[in-house]
Amino acid sequence: MSEQTDAAIAADQRRVQRAALRAGLWVALASAAVVGLITAVTVTVMIVASRPERRPPRDGDGGFGDFGDGGPRARVIDLDDVVPLAIALGILGVIALGVIAWYASKRAALPLAEALRVQRAFVADASHELRTPLTTLTSRIQLAQHRAERGGDVDAVLADLRRDAAVMDAALTDLLVSAESAGARAGDESAVAPVAAAAADAAAVIEPRAAERGVAIVVDAPAELEVGADRAALTRALIALIDNAVRYSPAGSAVRVQARPAGRHVAIRVIDQGTGIAGIAPDRLFERFARSTEPSGRSGFGLGLALVRDIATRFGGSIELESTSPQGTAFLLTLPARGRHGAARAD
Repeated sequence: MSEQTDAAIAADQRRVQRAALRAGLWVALASAAVVGLITAVTVTVMIVASRPERRPPRDGDGGFGDFGDGGPRARVIDLDDVVPLAIALGILGVIALGVIAWYASKRAALPLAEALRVQRAFVADASHELRTPLTTLTSRIQLAQHRAERGGDVDAVLADLRRDAAVMDAALTDLLVSAESAGARAGDESAVAPVAAAAADAAAVIEPRAAERGVAIVVDAPAELEVGADRAALTRALIALIDNAVRYSPAGSAVRVQARPAGRHVAIRVIDQGTGIAGIAPDRLFERFARSTEPSGRSGFGLGLALVRDIATRFGGSIELESTSPQGTAFLLTLPARGRHGAARAD
């Protein structure tokens, strides 16, 4: 296992141990409080319910002094009154301790529940990340077979296959490392990625599907424009946005990827000419498994946009639905600028 994996496992073990220790201390303190309260109530009730009673005179007392007239006073407790109350308090104590144990167990299981949630999210994310590149690879393989059967040149297709495989490998590696480090990791602050190159990689992955649908992908980004993000992560985000745009674009339309400096950031827009978003609130678009409730709306929202949000947040950026209408939709991905543009702003 890698050092990052070992560190992640050790961190998980420490979280579980801390949760178990907190739960144990919580149960011990709460149990002590319940037992102390029951004891205090029982003693108080016994004192209140008791009554004074004189002892009978003893031989030789002579009925004088403090012991005269029947001896010193004693307090008598009527068991018929106290025993039912003690039993009731005991039952309440058992119920209270049961509730405490249930609550403590629930708190102790939180790290496990979180681990299961992260595991499910990773499996879903990995499946989503694989789906689009594998579809592209399948399309290119079919194209290569078609040309090979006719004696055509397949070198260009094989080159595209190698590039797509490299993009997929980088994207999955970034996803795995991000999962191991639970989001941001060392080196993210100094990461630099060329926007135009990442957009070109993403467009190349989606191009076969776009061609099948009759949709063009146009990348408009200055070659020198750079952002503070890992290139593989930026490519993943753009693949998700472009794939989403192509899926809902009509034949003969175009999906545009535009990148421009915007103050201390770079604004990257992915614009389609689809029918817009309906049946889901804009603030829920980036939640995992959020889907449109209208048949006419976009029903594919579930993971792609959530992954884009995670990547944007990881590098100190943001993603938002900039506009949507029956004439098209625009998503705005904002990331910190780096390189020459970033240096110019810092002066």
